[in-house]
Amino acid sequence: MMNINQKNKSSSSRLKMRIRKGDTVQVINGKEKGKTGEVLKTFPTENRVLVEGINFRTRHVKPTQEGESGQMVTEEASLHASNVMIYSKDKKVSSRVEFVVDKDGSKKRRLKKTGELID
Repeated sequence: MMNINQKNKSSSSRLKMRIRKGDTVQVINGKEKGKTGEVLKTFPTENRVLVEGINFRTRHVKPTQEGESGQMVTEEASLHASNVMIYSKDKKVSSRVEFVVDKDGSKKRRLKKTGELID
């Protein structure tokens, strides 16, 4: 039987993400499938990413002061990290990421399909 505290702890633990802020990604699933954009922010605890120009949501904002009118604000919502792949602008192809250790011992990210280094 799972303890309640254990359940909360596992859901809030930070995941290792292969996608980072500033990467160009392509959406591979959902209503925005095929679109590309740059990652604005990552949420490692939820395994989600915020991509520029993709997955817009409309929010209705109430007026804060008297005499002010309410408004409809359109903003990007986050996507699950499994629904995006890193996209190579040069080769125009999306690919999985692998980690490679250089001769000097530094870890680099590389696209599996093209062999192109990301970092």
